[in-house]
Amino acid sequence: MDAMNPSRNRAALGRRSFLKTAMLGGAAAPLAAHRTEAALAVEAAHPAAQASSAVPAFELDEITLAALQDGMKSGKFTARSLTEKYLARIDEIDKRGPGVNSVLEVNPDALSIADELDKERQTKGPRGPLDGIPVLIKDNIATRDRMQTTAGSLALVGATPPQDSFVAKKLRDAGAVILGKTNLSEWANIRSMHSSSGWSARGGQTHNPYALDRNPCGSSSGSGAAVAANLCAVAIGTETDGSIVCPANANGVVGIKPTVGLVSRAGIIPIAHSQDTAGPMARTVTDAAILLGALAGLDPDDPAARRDKGLTDYTKFLDAKGLAGARIGVVRKLFGFSDPVDKLMNEAIEAMKRQGATMVDPADIETLDQMGDAELEVLLYELKADLNGYLAELGPDAPVHSLQEIIAFNEQHREKEMPYFGQDLFIKAQAKGSLFRKEYLDALEKSQRLMRAEGIDAVMDKFKLDALVAPTGAPAWLTDLVDGDHDIGGSSTPAAVAGYPNISVPAGFVFGLPVGIAFFGRAYREPTLLKLAYSFEQATQHRRAPRFLPTADLGV
Repeated sequence: MDAMNPSRNRAALGRRSFLKTAMLGGAAAPLAAHRTEAALAVEAAHPAAQASSAVPAFELDEITLAALQDGMKSGKFTARSLTEKYLARIDEIDKRGPGVNSVLEVNPDALSIADELDKERQTKGPRGPLDGIPVLIKDNIATRDRMQTTAGSLALVGATPPQDSFVAKKLRDAGAVILGKTNLSEWANIRSMHSSSGWSARGGQTHNPYALDRNPCGSSSGSGAAVAANLCAVAIGTETDGSIVCPANANGVVGIKPTVGLVSRAGIIPIAHSQDTAGPMARTVTDAAILLGALAGLDPDDPAARRDKGLTDYTKFLDAKGLAGARIGVVRKLFGFSDPVDKLMNEAIEAMKRQGATMVDPADIETLDQMGDAELEVLLYELKADLNGYLAELGPDAPVHSLQEIIAFNEQHREKEMPYFGQDLFIKAQAKGSLFRKEYLDALEKSQRLMRAEGIDAVMDKFKLDALVAPTGAPAWLTDLVDGDHDIGGSSTPAAVAGYPNISVPAGFVFGLPVGIAFFGRAYREPTLLKLAYSFEQATQHRRAPRFLPTADLGV
């Protein structure tokens, strides 16, 4: 689910879990007459990229869940027609055209599922706001059907999950059409400190639809890029540290990283049970809230999902005037990695003030600099234990049965599995002992104490805050398969380590590349965060569809 975006917090995870984001978004002007070497390489790899800014309009561009439901109610659309349209668009611009490469595989049963839902609608009416809606899910979310569940790795091709994941079952129960699986950073970005976000051996490299030579951020790179490019109505991502909010930031969409346990992790290929979660990715806060309501619920198969059944309708908290009277803390310690991003964040703060919010600035988390390597220690220990547990459930006929066997598989298939970067984090995880080791228990206690009671909780208590805000990340960096990611900063770690909710909302552009602002706070405060995020979204309206340019518009 994206091990700590190590690239963002090199001390903590080396380079792939803090926040793989990069913001270089701004107004889009004509491309410069000259191209960078990286841009030329993208154009060579994608012949259609030179004309990508002329990608034809799509009937469903920027359409909302409510509009899709209205269309099905009126007879303009059916579940089948929507599924056909999205499948055609995936073929047109993801597999061909600009070649975003965000969808790993489409569901061979999608049309037949849509047909059954259309029949049911005629006799029983719709099940709810997701009925008949095409949804893409990340390829680490198990489905027991004709699709693969591999976390992007060739080592799991052919493995059969014993049942649908909780998330897949909830989607099916809600009447959603699971359209396909999205590409991701292989093994959710926990294999190496030097990986390229959005690359997997099964799928290759996903590209950012705003500038094709830029990175979509990981590990839910395919889900973020697909939603941004209007290849589905909504999508599901997963996060351990940064993997939902970072691609939301880099691809100009809304991402919700829920409280750990609000959405069951059962059937999701794990990294670390103390931080893993699945969550919604959408173009609007409203659609993300609808999707969250469909996913939340109690599950006896996930110990963390036995505490709070969640709500079935988070849209009732959406209030355009929700910022009025709110007290919001500005975590200045998470600023400063980019002057253009700081400028956008300061504009966002002023916008919230105009909506009636009291901005406490600064409201810093004083323990941010005390983490050291504690988070990485926790993730490595839990990766070995949790992944081995998941693989055991696949049974004796699975192609691999342990982390050690995955490491051996990667070595045996080095040319395909490790052409660009290795598996240094896997090797470190394999060397760890059991979850009863003092080293692990001390690191876990330290991490959670520093980010919970002495971190987020402490600053919110001190200033009587409803939420905290910070830049989600930086503008999307140039994809680099040689040296790996180049992200420069972000804010995902406090909420990720604490297991608390975090919502990223578009906040503007730098050189045509999106930048997001993060709203985060205490456990199970999704209703408050959604109210604030929605009010900000409605007041600012920063979301803008991508133009599939070959490179960023640097305005020169």
